[in-house]
Amino acid sequence: MGLFDGVAGMISGAMAGGNTGQVSDMLMGALSEHGIGDVGGLVSKFQDAGLGEHVASWVGNGSNMPIDAGSVEQALGSNVVASIASKLGVDPSTASQLLAQHLPAVVNHMTPDGAVPDSNA
Repeated sequence: MGLFDGVAGMISGAMAGGNTGQVSDMLMGALSEHGIGDVGGLVSKFQDAGLGEHVASWVGNGSNMPIDAGSVEQALGSNVVASIASKLGVDPSTASQLLAQHLPAVVNHMTPDGAVPDSNA
C-alpha cells in the first residue's frame, strides 16, 4: 500500500497546499481524452450512472457526499479509470480509490458558485 499512500499523499498535499486546480487540471486532461471535456460532462457521467445525488452535493455549497471506488468506475468506465491510472503510474484499482477519495473536492473546487459553469460561456 506504499505506492497508494505516496500518490494519495501527493494529491492530498497539492490540494491542501491550495493546488486543487493542478489536480483538477490533471484529472480533466485525462478525462478530455475520453470525450469528457468539462465539469458539466463529468457531472453528466455521474448523473447517468444514477449518482446524481452524490455529484449534486459536490457541486453544491454544502457537505460533499462520499463515494466508493466501485461507483467511480461504474460512472467513468473502466477504460477511463485505466487511462488515469496510467497517468498516475498506479493500477486501476488504486486509481479508483484515489478518485473516490479526491473527486468530490475536485468537483467542488471546479464549481465555486455552487453550479456547473455553462460550457458555452
